[in-house]
Amino acid sequence: RWFTHFYVVSVLWNGFLLIWLFQAEFLGVSLPSWIQHMHHALGRDSQSEDTDCEHFSALLVLLLLWLHSCRRLAECLWTSIFSNSVIHIVQYCFGLAYYMAVGSTMLCQVPTNVRNGKELSMQICWYHIVGVMMYIWASLHQHRCLVILANLRKSKSGKVISLSHSVPSGDWFERVSCPHYFAELLIYVSMAITLGFHNVTWWCVVMYVLFNQALAAVLCHEFYQKNFSSYPKHRKAFIPFV
Repeated sequence: RWFTHFYVVSVLWNGFLLIWLFQAEFLGVSLPSWIQHMHHALGRDSQSEDTDCEHFSALLVLLLLWLHSCRRLAECLWTSIFSNSVIHIVQYCFGLAYYMAVGSTMLCQVPTNVRNGKELSMQICWYHIVGVMMYIWASLHQHRCLVILANLRKSKSGKVISLSHSVPSGDWFERVSCPHYFAELLIYVSMAITLGFHNVTWWCVVMYVLFNQALAAVLCHEFYQKNFSSYPKHRKAFIPFV
């Protein structure tokens, strides 16, 4: 349940960055000096060649990241039924820092000399459509899987009757033990696609999410196998068929 704090921070911080970037792109407002200093520290050349698609891609991905945080916050507050498990203080602090850093990372993909571009319809590229469609698809499945997990601890009337673990089934649970982790990876991959495939920095973020979610999924998979003798043998830990 302490993950809720991560999404509160993400919604507030990334929403703040999204407002600044929106103003810079469409209202001609200059980015704050501290953002420009951050660009310079990270080696972003403010005079580099850039395209309107690059600007729109960054704005779109930051929007998707903020929407993802809003949904996850809503799920933590009103969908998920948490047990009494705890989180290590180091992991907690790292999580808070991560959700602030990931939005800042996205903002730094835009040159500091942002300017008003073409009409919005002229900036939309094919990979924006593919990325957004994949984002929606993965987000829907992640939500369904979280609802399935929550329902395991509820009665048919919706009352919480247990905080213990049970074997989930349905949707992507038929293939993997932790489909909500797999969906998280797909969401970040969809953002990489929305950036046009070529953004190396964001692919590094994707690799972090891959290893982080894979580790958590393997530990969860081993827990299921250890505690439930009838656990389906065909299910993989994280990625279907892998």
